Amino acid sequence: MMTNRERLLAILDGKSPDRIPWIPRMEIWYLAQRLVGTLPAEYEDMRLGEIRADLDMGNPARTGRVYTTRIRGVDTIVRRHGLLTTTEYITPYGTVSQTAQRTEELDAVGIQPLVVDKMLKGPDDYDAVMHIFEHMEWYPCYEEYEAYDRDVGDDGLPMVAIGDVPFHHYLGDLSGYETAYLDLFDNPTQVESLLDTIAGVYRERMWPVVAESPARLLLHGAHFASQTTPAPYYDQYITPYVKEFTDYVHKYGKSVAQHADNDSLEILDQLQDSGYDMQECFITSPMVPLSLRTARQRWGDSMIIWGGLPSVLLEESTSEEEFEEYMEDLFRAISPGNAFILGIADNAMPSSMISRMRRVGEMVEEYGVYPTAS
Repeated sequence: MMTNRERLLAILDGKSPDRIPWIPRMEIWYLAQRLVGTLPAEYEDMRLGEIRADLDMGNPARTGRVYTTRIRGVDTIVRRHGLLTTTEYITPYGTVSQTAQRTEELDAVGIQPLVVDKMLKGPDDYDAVMHIFEHMEWYPCYEEYEAYDRDVGDDGLPMVAIGDVPFHHYLGDLSGYETAYLDLFDNPTQVESLLDTIAGVYRERMWPVVAESPARLLLHGAHFASQTTPAPYYDQYITPYVKEFTDYVHKYGKSVAQHADNDSLEILDQLQDSGYDMQECFITSPMVPLSLRTARQRWGDSMIIWGGLPSVLLEESTSEEEFEEYMEDLFRAISPGNAFILGIADNAMPSSMISRMRRVGEMVEEYGVYPTAS
């Protein structure tokens, strides 16, 4: 019998595993249950890894890193007021800031604060933000990754997050979608200059560090969606960068994933054409209009899917009959089982039912042996 690491490596190499890997993200569920004291009795004294083992799950291994970063020539000031944290970046071109807000609800389930005030607030901020990126540096920490990889062991394979791609980082993190698209319409030259600066810095300083690292699987890009990164904008602003990056790191034996927990129905071709090897935390109906079957019919085995189980299926709001029917159809949809890793999109939520997570493991044993029935 293959280990989960062997299954993942086989899938990345285009080969067939002995059965479908079942490797969901459980952190939100576990932290919420631990913080409020509602872990199931049999798991009260267990760590998350022990719970995963009891449920026959692999380790999604998302916290390894291969570099650290530093910004030179920029002073930072952090101010905290209640649940708000404001970080100011002081540059020769002016000061820019962003504010993150915690809430009691987010704290209760261990979710990171929300950025409620973005760094790019208007045209006058672009030069300062470009200065910040121009002064970013990347430093390898390969030994740290190797220690993490050894700790993961046969339970999984680290997926190393290396940040978002320039255009979506601009949209979601630096500016906010509405402001970003308005700026792109009103000041395209200024926006494109910033995007070129970010891409150039990544290409020169970040790409070689990740390419020469011991990591096999890289996560670069997140939350692309039919609505917020529609096909024409994806073609113009995402595909050229991602295609160049994936071509570059493929030469070093790397595979590249995108965090796909948004509606991607209208950009399936773009995700494939830009060179991604995997869509992880891949979300499907009933949470978005896209079905797993449709994605498989479009991509075949050329795109690895990690996900396919929407978190709502683990909630009481979904009946047992609906849950069982969805899962049985899932195994038929991905038949014979190549290029597929079963996971929850995006995470087991605080109210996810442990009985259903256990049932998924049973169904993997029952239906997930390769080749699965169509």
